[in-house]
Parts: sequence; structure tokens; C-alpha cells
Amino acid sequence: MQSIEITFPNNEKKTFPYGIPLYEIIDNLENKEEIIGVKVNNEIIPMQEKITKNSRLSFLDIFDPYGYRMYQGALKFIFEVAVKELFPNIEVYYLHSVPKGLMIEIKGLSLKNEDLNRIKEEMFKIIHNDEKIIKYPVLKKEAISYYINHHQYEKAQNIHNNTNEIVSMYKLKNYYNYFYTDMPYHTYNINKFDLKFLKNNRIVLVYPSSRTKGFVPDYVHYENIVDTFFEGQNWLKTMHTSYLPDLNLEVSNGKIKEFIEASELIFNESIAHVAKEIANAKEKKVILISGPSSTGKTTTMKRLASYLKAYGYNTIPISIDDYYKDEEQRPMDEFGKKDYESLDAIDTEMFNQDLTMLLEGKSVCLPVYDFISKKKSRSTNPVQMDKNTLLLIEGLHGLNNALTSSISDEVKFKIYLSPFIPLGIDRHNYVSTVDLRLLRRIIRDNRTRGTDVSETIELWQSVREGEEKYIFPFINQADIIVNTAYAFEVGVLKVFVEPLLYSVLNTSPYYEEARRLLDSLRNFYPISSEYVSKDSILREFIG
Repeated sequence: MQSIEITFPNNEKKTFPYGIPLYEIIDNLENKEEIIGVKVNNEIIPMQEKITKNSRLSFLDIFDPYGYRMYQGALKFIFEVAVKELFPNIEVYYLHSVPKGLMIEIKGLSLKNEDLNRIKEEMFKIIHNDEKIIKYPVLKKEAISYYINHHQYEKAQNIHNNTNEIVSMYKLKNYYNYFYTDMPYHTYNINKFDLKFLKNNRIVLVYPSSRTKGFVPDYVHYENIVDTFFEGQNWLKTMHTSYLPDLNLEVSNGKIKEFIEASELIFNESIAHVAKEIANAKEKKVILISGPSSTGKTTTMKRLASYLKAYGYNTIPISIDDYYKDEEQRPMDEFGKKDYESLDAIDTEMFNQDLTMLLEGKSVCLPVYDFISKKKSRSTNPVQMDKNTLLLIEGLHGLNNALTSSISDEVKFKIYLSPFIPLGIDRHNYVSTVDLRLLRRIIRDNRTRGTDVSETIELWQSVREGEEKYIFPFINQADIIVNTAYAFEVGVLKVFVEPLLYSVLNTSPYYEEARRLLDSLRNFYPISSEYVSKDSILREFIG
């Protein structure tokens, strides 16, 4: 009988029968409960696939970015199936990610707390029984018919817009769906989650990640972020663009220019509202703008300065990055590398001294950090405040009072930027805020620094860990939330980022991540950047 040789991550080699299903190999491993997915020769393969040649395996767990997404996708599917097993005539809508979880809305049922317990029990039943998630290749026209018959017309339209004649669908029990990610085969190891009940038939599905060390975190509700999301969603409803096919229709009908202009007006209105809030709070002199990487802090600060000018205020822009400690003074992270994200990387003593002097009306030469020499030096151009001057400060740690410990809270106004798109791809899939920021950063890093896509993706995980530690715990301290994303922007970014993602070779450890991002762009119609204004936030990334 013909046999094949399998090489495991520890370089151990074993012989197996030709054509053995991948799941049979995994089921015999001691660490099988940790394995969410498997790469065969650096490509993710469904576990029901038969192995017919010598191969090298590598395993994905929840600590791997792709394994984490597979875990999340499986939880979504398990939740949907559990709900429909209990309440056959209701619909599940996955609205958007929130810190530590995913916001869900149930329609067709007046949800109660006891219903939540029943859903959770049904989910654990599916998991305990190890119901399999099977991947099926389906003819495009058959998938379209399936979703039309189930009244999920936006999904049918997305598949219609897909250029592939074969699409992948997954089956769990008697239910079919797709979530724009590969899925695990087993459900028995998708066993860590929690459900939190919100008002208005909404639930948060909470799940672990590498940043929570694999444990289910405590959910912290950020009402201001949720409110801002629904404001954006309601505006899209008035524009008749709740789902991606609606936006694609704007492109194909030649109306996208008007939609882009309307989107820019809405963003300008949000900045004008912030400026009015600041102007009405006469005691506020230190305006702190914070947000994760690639949220458009620089452009937002410039736009805000223009609106404040209309209220008679001059502004002094300050970047927290200019207060980086010199390289030899930088703290080390847990892996012995220089930590660029920690507050300890900032010269907070100098920062507070400068702010204090400025607030006292004294002249200050602000520092400028040189990212080549990795040292800061004082500018030769002094700045000084008067009664009509405000300090506009942007950077990672703006919400953290430890950054401005010498400054009275009475003079601070804190702004949190978050680029979330309330546009649904369909009722079960949305544009990930994390993915949107990563696409922005890939384009900007390549354009401004010549950075390879793989380098950006590799660095991204440490950036994300820094955000979890140093930004998200302070979101509730923000006085106001500003959404810095546009519903149309993925179509614009697609034109710039697709060639970069295609450049990632299948030998790269980030090949699957690049392919996942490409797949997420597939249903978006490309949008020309000629309609994007010169002062748009998008220009910070695409140039």
C-alpha cells in the first residue's frame, strides 16, 4: 500500500497511508484540543481533505492571528445554529466588533435573560457533541438560489458579484453559511466564550484571543462607541446603503461621486460638532486626540484646527511621538525587545514641564524626534499661548491621565478616534475595523517607507498588543468619539492594496493572511481615488 511522509512542526517525521484525511492525523495528536486549523505546505487546508503527497504540517491555535479568526468564525456559526435550533423563525445579525467581542442583534423575538441562558446551553451542546463544520464547494448559481430561498438577498447579490463560478460554503448540522474565513473542522475545542445581554435585543459574544492569554475576558461596555456606530448605521439607512451590494450599486450606477461627497460632509459635520463642544467649554485648553494606529489622527487634528480657527482659536499642534526617549533609554518588552508602545517610552517629565510652561504663557521650543538617529532635539522656533490658543495633542497615550499627570483635568478635552464602517457586507459579515486599519497601514508604509507587506503584517501584532494595553482601557475617559472611516473607502483602498497583497509569496509565513485580506476585498467594486478630496483622511494613506 502506498504511503506518504508527514513532517510535523518539531521536524518529527511519520508515515501514514496514502489519501488519509487530515483530521485523522490530527485526532491522534496529544495537543489536538489546541489545534484550530492546519497549514499543509504553508496553505490552510480543510481537515476533511485527503493528503496524497509528502507534506509539512504547521498548526494554528487561538494565539495565531489566523487561528483566532477561525475560532471567531466558528463561534459565530455555532451561535447562529444554536439560536435557530431554539427559535426557528428568527434572524441573527452580526453588527460589528466591539472591544473584547462581537455585537449581535436578534430580530423576530423579544429576547429575555433566560433566553440567553438557553442559547448558551444549546451552544455547549453543539460543542460537546463535536458537531463537524464541513466545507463544500458549491456552484455559484446554486448558492445564489439557496440565499434567495432563505430571503438573504444581500448574500445572494454578493455571490452574484463574485467572479468565481465555484464558491465555498460551510455546513453545521443542517445549516449552511460562510464567514469570509476558513473554518475549523471540530467544534469541541471552540469551547471558550460568554454572552452578555444588552438592551434592544442585542447581545455581545465575548471570546478569548492571544491578548487575553487564551482566557475569556471580562466584557466592558463602551456605550459611546456603540452609540456612534448606530448613528453611522442610521445615516447609511437614509442613504439606502445598509449592505455592500447597495454600495456597489452606487458605483455601477455612476453615483459614487455624490456618495463620497455626502460622506465627507458627514465627517466634516462631526468635526464641526467637536469644535463647537470645545469652544463652548471655555476652560478646555489641552485637546488630546487619541486612537489606534492608522485612524487618521494627523488629518483629524488638522481639520479640527481649521474649525477651531472659525471660532477664533489659534492652535499649537503637538505630537506625543516627538517626546520619545532616546533609543538607549527605551524600556524593554517581555521578549527583550525595545518597547515603542509603552508609556515608559515617552519622556513624560519633559512633556509635562513643557505643557505647564505653555499653560503659564511662557515661551517653549518644542522637541522634534528624529526617527533615523532615534534622538530628539529642541526646535529653534518657540511657541507661546495666549487666551485664544489651544494645544492640540495627538498620540497613542492621549486618553491616559498618566501622560498628563501634572495638568489639571479641568483643562483637558479628550477625543477618541475609531475608524469603524457601519456598512454590512451582509447580515453575518462586516468590515473589520482591525482589517481596515491594516489595509490603510500596508498602503501607507509601502508608499512612504517602502516597507514590504510581510513586514507590516509581522509588526501589526505588536502594534495591536500595544493598543490593547495602552488605549482600549481608557476609552471610557474620552469626552467624545469620532468615527474616522468612510463607508466607501474599502473600494478605494482595494485599487492600491491588491497589487501589494498579491506580491506576498506562498513561502511567506504571512501568505495566508495576505490571501485572506484579498478574499475580503473580492466583493467590493473598485472605486477611483479621483473622487476623493485632497484633504480627505484617506489621503493620509493613499497620498
